[in-house]
Parts: sequence; C-alpha cells; structure tokens
Amino acid sequence: MHPLIRSARTTGLLYLGLAISGVLGSLLIRSRLFVADDPTATLARLVEHESLARTGIAVELLVVLTQALTAVWFYRLFRTANPVAAGSIAAFGLVNAVAILASAALLASAVTVATDPIGDAAATVQLLYVLSGDLWGVGALFFGLWLIPMGWCVLRSRWMPRPLGWLLVAGGVGYLLSVFVRYLAPQAGVAADALVLPSTVGEFWMIGYLLVRGVSPHAIDELPHDTAVPPLPARSRA
Repeated sequence: MHPLIRSARTTGLLYLGLAISGVLGSLLIRSRLFVADDPTATLARLVEHESLARTGIAVELLVVLTQALTAVWFYRLFRTANPVAAGSIAAFGLVNAVAILASAALLASAVTVATDPIGDAAATVQLLYVLSGDLWGVGALFFGLWLIPMGWCVLRSRWMPRPLGWLLVAGGVGYLLSVFVRYLAPQAGVAADALVLPSTVGEFWMIGYLLVRGVSPHAIDELPHDTAVPPLPARSRA
C-alpha cells in the first residue's frame, strides 16, 4: 500500500474512534447520569450507577487519546501539502484534547465525591458536572478551529473532493458561531444545533473518504513514492 494511502486510512480509523467515543460519552452515558436541574438526582444516579460513571470517565479519556492521535496523524498526512495548515490542525486538535482531559478529571472527582461524600455532596457533584460540560462547550471553539485548516488542506492539496473542503471550512465557521450563540443567547439552542450540522456532515464524509479511498489517485501520481509521506526523524542512538 502506498504510504500516503496508509497514512490516510490510519487517520480515518483514528477519526472514527474519536467520533464513536464522543457519541458514547455525551449522548449515551452523560445523559443517563446528569440531571441538569436536580443535584440530588444526579448524586443518586452516580451512586446507583457507579460502574457506568466510571465507564464514562474511561470513554472521556478515549476521546482525549483519539483526538490527540487524530490531530498528529492529520499533520502527518497533510504536512507535504500545506505545512502551516497541517500544523494548525494538530495544534487546535491538541488544545481541544487538553480541554476534554480536564473534563475527565472533573468527572473522576465527581465519582469520588459521590462514593465518599464530603460536605454537600449533591451540590459538589452537580458543580463538577456543570464545569465538565462547560469545558466541552468552550473547548468546542478549538474543535471548530481545527475543521477550517482541515478543509483548507483538502482544497490546497486537491487529494479529496473540493466540495468536501468547502464543507469542512463552512462547518468549522458554523461550529465557531455555535459556541458564541450558546453562551450569548442560551435560549437559541435550536439555532446553535443547526450551525453545527455542516460540520457533522463534513466530518463523516471525511472519515468515509479516508477509510474507503484514502486520497484521490492523482495525489499518488503527483508525489514520488518515497516522498509522499516523509518518514519521521529517526531517534539518535547516542
């Protein structure tokens, strides 16, 4: 397999892992534990479903791991096409991963407080979950930012369909706007959700293209086999 296609498919697998872990954590686990307007109910659910809560921490850490690796592999894939944009994908992705890492720490603290109560455990657990949610909220700023250079790399390299590149750029802008809408106009939740739809379509299109095609055939024709994906620097034996 050509190195460029191998890197593309590895990136696709990591991106798919990020998508799956993100859905599991936010939609299937957090929604079963956190009750926004009832701290007592949140505490009761954590105590009753401690194993699920701990699974949620593990899934959140999986988000961090796959986000970081996907960011690095996107840089590996696109660094010959546009080094600045490729580096931006990696940087913004890693910052978002750090925000989620902090969220995972807060969830772990919530489980600790729930299973070994100190003071007003219900209020503390509720606060920790709110802070965790807000870390996801503000971290989304960098998730939107990483889509824009990703789309730019698609457009500049022409290794993938140009409509995909424009959709990723538009999706990234929409994601950025949705973050501000959620905090400036909390009542406009429907509008914020609509703004992220292009990014969702673009991301799954990107994942599918990376896994099925990797890159377009002309990308391999344009780049020499031995320089398509330059090897990472070897470690010194000194």
